[in-house]
Amino acid sequence: MSASISTAPQDEAKRVVFDDPHGAAANMQEAEVTRVRALRGAWRWLLVAATAATILLCINQQFSLRFFIGYTQLNTEYFYLLIALMLPFTFLIFPGTERAPLDRIPWYDLVLFVATFAAALLLMSNVRKAAEAGWEFGGAPNNVIAAGLVMWVMLMEALRRTGGWSLLLSVLPFTVYPLFAEAGWLGPFRGTQSTIEQATAYHVLSGESLLGIPIQAFADTVIGFLVFGTALMMTGAGKFFINLAFALCGTFRGGAAKVCIFASGLLGMMSGSIISNVLTAGTMTIPVMKKSGFRASYAGAIEACASTGAVLAPPVMGATAFVIAQFLNVSYADVAVAAIIPAALYYVGLFMQVDAYAARHKLKGIPRAELPRIMDTIKDGWYYVFVIALLIVMLLYFKRESHAPFYATALLLVLNQFFSKDTRWTLATIGKFLEVNGRTFVELVGILAGCGLLIGAFSMTGVVSSLANDLLHIAGDNPFLLLAMCALTSLILGLGLTTTACYIFLAILVAPALEKLGLNRMAVHMFIFYWGMLSSITPPVAIASFAAAGIAGSPAMKTGWESMWVGSIIYFLPFFFVLNPALVLQGPSPYLAGLGLMGLAAFGTLFICGGIQGYQPFVGDLRGTGALEWPFRVLLVIGGFVVATPGGGIMPLSQLQVTMLGLAILAPTVLLALVLVRRQTTVPDGLRAP
Repeated sequence: MSASISTAPQDEAKRVVFDDPHGAAANMQEAEVTRVRALRGAWRWLLVAATAATILLCINQQFSLRFFIGYTQLNTEYFYLLIALMLPFTFLIFPGTERAPLDRIPWYDLVLFVATFAAALLLMSNVRKAAEAGWEFGGAPNNVIAAGLVMWVMLMEALRRTGGWSLLLSVLPFTVYPLFAEAGWLGPFRGTQSTIEQATAYHVLSGESLLGIPIQAFADTVIGFLVFGTALMMTGAGKFFINLAFALCGTFRGGAAKVCIFASGLLGMMSGSIISNVLTAGTMTIPVMKKSGFRASYAGAIEACASTGAVLAPPVMGATAFVIAQFLNVSYADVAVAAIIPAALYYVGLFMQVDAYAARHKLKGIPRAELPRIMDTIKDGWYYVFVIALLIVMLLYFKRESHAPFYATALLLVLNQFFSKDTRWTLATIGKFLEVNGRTFVELVGILAGCGLLIGAFSMTGVVSSLANDLLHIAGDNPFLLLAMCALTSLILGLGLTTTACYIFLAILVAPALEKLGLNRMAVHMFIFYWGMLSSITPPVAIASFAAAGIAGSPAMKTGWESMWVGSIIYFLPFFFVLNPALVLQGPSPYLAGLGLMGLAAFGTLFICGGIQGYQPFVGDLRGTGALEWPFRVLLVIGGFVVATPGGGIMPLSQLQVTMLGLAILAPTVLLALVLVRRQTTVPDGLRAP
């Protein structure tokens, strides 16, 4: 997973050849749990078979192939089949404690495996009768209730193993909340109370809880995109993207860091996973950045921020994006399109940060002779472009998000077998491919199924609408206060929950209140999504930053704080697209308005980054302003932020007024800074103030 130097003739410079960062063991997991058990022997082959069955069931359901002759499968039966195939493996792959053995499966994990599988099968065999007789509202037989209780307990244990104690303790109280919903001490959370039998039946038989939005998203679209992402990386796309990034950006000022942003962005667009991006691209980019003069903590921070964009950048975003589509009852393509401008602004901001840092510290690019040749790179991996183009066309033009990844995967595998000798698949590769997908499916099912009970609990008690009114009352119908409350809550919850769990929690509790203020629904849900995933670069959690720090050999917390500094634009972006939903391509004339606002935001970001890094393009190093350096930097950040902020809507000022206010701050600041910097550079060295 490191760069290797090719042996070249003496008259030719040594050229770096970047290997495939993923290799055959690519793994793209959501919660990024590292302490897992590698299954061997019969258990490994059982996981491979269950994964193959899961993929075939998904293809059968999405393409209506009628594998089951003479039998039409209900969606709920399909969901339970997936749960029966994947959820039991949670207890085999994820050890129950820190002391649990990794080289063998303890007897108690086997008991949990069998109990989960049996409960899922019994519930699947009864879910059709439940739909006909309305058992989710009462009257379910005792054996169904017993199986439901077992499933409830297994789901909570699966949550603990995949997401940790923080996720369990955040979700468990709300899943049992309907049992005491009429208690006076609950205040605004008071709702309709249920018995244990009623709550169990609703959780496991209704389409609003276990079988609700998260599992529906997994079964309908997530499986296909995970299969595509894994196939892409296991055919050598990682090597292609890394080499393409080095060939295109390596010679620029601070080129190693710009390569990192470009390469991690390309890889993330296909994987949708933050930590796998850090652990794969980072092993290539961080050492090169350090060699180019970037300090270790800053190199780690750049990689962490660039990889964080993996869940923000279409076409393959993280699992949360598919859940958003289910919540809003829109196609996944609509969510992917809405994410285009925010993701572009985020990466533009990172490029500007790196450029200003490199200019201030006089960091040069990588010599062209040491970089991969662009034509050689394209010649080796041209077919990846065709595959990605097919995926995008099917998503955006044909609106077939459930079919698109399977067609793209099929085309990719055919082209790979014909045109690539190095990554051509064998039977062993297929087995590894299914195993990697299986481990990812197992983890996601463990998280998504458990988090689905959150939705069921609030649906059961009917408390959501009253809670929205209470939040509006607390905020005094002030949208800015409510947005600030939501952002803070999202950030705090994100410290203990996965992005998906955090989003589900706030989509139930906070989104209705924001929507009642007249804010655009897509913008509201994207706002929650963005703030929920910020914990990946925000201490004390900052899991992406800590992973990058491990590769860079830098202090973890220092890398975390630098990540916040480098990725600071992402803290502003959610407010921008809530203020004007044209930035998520919503509303009247969204494309024209969105491009205009994107231009303004990018222009403002140029000054924000200049102020943050202390080097303003077209002005120079702000250290040349002497004692006024920090006042200038603060004014540049404020002025840039004002220019980037959309006007109109809930803002008291129009777009023109906001822009003119920002320019009124920036123009004198830039002109005065330019005069001082130019004067400093023209003074002879011997006459400069120390």
